Amino acid sequence: MYKLVVVDLDGTMLNSYGIVTENTKNIIRQTIDRGIDVIIASGRPIDSIKTIAKEIGSENYFIAGNGALIYDMKKNEIIYDRFLPKNKVLEIIKICEENSISYNVYTDQTILATALKYNVLYYQKENLKKEESKQTKISMIQNMYEYVKNKKEEKYLKITICDDNQTVFQSIIRKLRKIQGIEVLDVSHMSRKTIKQGTEEITIAYYYTEITIQNVDKWNAIEFLMQKLNISKEEIVAIGDNVNDKKMIQEAGLGVAMGGSTPEITQIADDVTTSNNEEGVAKVLQKI
Repeated sequence: MYKLVVVDLDGTMLNSYGIVTENTKNIIRQTIDRGIDVIIASGRPIDSIKTIAKEIGSENYFIAGNGALIYDMKKNEIIYDRFLPKNKVLEIIKICEENSISYNVYTDQTILATALKYNVLYYQKENLKKEESKQTKISMIQNMYEYVKNKKEEKYLKITICDDNQTVFQSIIRKLRKIQGIEVLDVSHMSRKTIKQGTEEITIAYYYTEITIQNVDKWNAIEFLMQKLNISKEEIVAIGDNVNDKKMIQEAGLGVAMGGSTPEITQIADDVTTSNNEEGVAKVLQKI
């Protein structure tokens, strides 16, 4: 019997509008009531995930920053972390600034951005539908390098790099891979998100990668929880859609890819469900 279900957010539990449907929430709560815990594993920062975890009735743990930390909901504290050192953050910022490429710095609490573009624009539009206490925190920074350099207590989860030109994007990736001690996520397809502008629907499409310290992965964080909860990997279900979900889908007792996942994920999954716009997560939970 499965004891733990680990679910990605964007492109997985959330539909294209950044919403967990009421039916999916109900199925998740029923799953938890039957003794199978359901937790979120996302690239988002703490507060953004915490809001959604509360919405779905997940009250124990969640994984943020693609495995950079585990948060204990009951104790309101971080119980596992793998943060990016400030010197690496500054080195990455310098390369991005010199090459005029869009980037965002994720701390454990907020997203630091120099412009409302790509993924940050999506989060901003998502915020407009939520009360302030449930919004993803976004801090606009004019001089990111000086801000990070002078900030003493910030904890850095990851940096995202975005561009809609594949040639420019691949060029910056090659430069970033020369930095020692970091992981540059290998994402080769475009991310597509939908926002509403009045009655009009607008698609935001861009190439992106995520940078963390070495050995940060959702599965590594799950292994920490396995020991804490005294469960085996055969008792775990992992559901995702993108390259940052690859290892957990490979290693879990049941690894499920969403419909429309990047082909690399579909190929290694034990099962494929419907898309995030067709409540694929709810269908997996009903099956198990």
